[in-house]
Amino acid sequence: MLRRLNQIISVFLRTACVSAAIVASAQANVVVVLNSGDASVSLLDQTTHKEISTFSVGKEPHHLMATPDNKSLIVASATGNQLLFLDPKTGEVQRRLRDIIDPYQIGFTPDQKWFVATGLRLDRVDVYSYNGTDLKLSKRIALAKTPSHIAFDNGSTTAFITQQGSDQVSAIDLATQQVKWTLPVGKLPAGIMMTPDNKYLLVGMMGSDYVQVIDWRAQKLVKQIKTGIGAHNFRAMGDKRFVYVSNRVANTISVVDMQTLENVGTIKVPGGPDCMEVTEDGKTMWVTLRWVKKVAVIDLASRTVSKVIPVGRSPHGIYLYNRAPDV
Repeated sequence: MLRRLNQIISVFLRTACVSAAIVASAQANVVVVLNSGDASVSLLDQTTHKEISTFSVGKEPHHLMATPDNKSLIVASATGNQLLFLDPKTGEVQRRLRDIIDPYQIGFTPDQKWFVATGLRLDRVDVYSYNGTDLKLSKRIALAKTPSHIAFDNGSTTAFITQQGSDQVSAIDLATQQVKWTLPVGKLPAGIMMTPDNKYLLVGMMGSDYVQVIDWRAQKLVKQIKTGIGAHNFRAMGDKRFVYVSNRVANTISVVDMQTLENVGTIKVPGGPDCMEVTEDGKTMWVTLRWVKKVAVIDLASRTVSKVIPVGRSPHGIYLYNRAPDV
């Protein structure tokens, strides 16, 4: 009798574990999309390509990123003046942090000590200390015009900020929280990223058709990589070599080799491709289409759009839990 009972318990536990694994897998399948024009978040199913739900958030949610421990997904609502924390697997709201003024783009330093938010409409950058749980405002730094995107050096010494309205990139020393230098880079600089070797900054020139390459230590422009009109944002492939560049006006995504600094491929994506996400296996890309209220799913082997999914107005940031690395 006892042996039979043990067998029943064993089967029950195995079944429960399998069920829990299936649920966890299904939850990790969610795609989070920020609809900046509708002040909402759309949750999509990665497998069925169907909408799971849509809910309202603060005005103008543009960018998002996971906390360093990957337990929360932070949505920055710029005009809503708040940060919204979501469960990164399910998209469910965990908490709201209000009175974070004008958070447009956000980022944690690689050493996780600092959290930086650009105030695009207020022409400033806010630097917060981070203790693993809470954010505490440390310094507000005035910049020229329309600070937008952020990158960091690998040593967490410097934050680099593009300024669309003044056609510049500024470097902020995180120890002193002062501007170290400001460099003119070209028309409407937008997305910015550091190459994995910590040697160059790549800047998407939204007012033109190229990526500007900057030797940040020498404060020198070294090369222009021709991509497409409206070069805007970056998403690393995850192999520490190639990076995707969205060209919103050209309706293309370029593939750039970060070792040779050359454009090595083009994907046609109508609708104003903006922010991109890559699945953990590197086979699929999800892209927000800013002009047509849709998200595109791209097969990266064939470099073709396989599916287009309706979402809200002006979709911008996008996130997958099962994602490729950002390098």
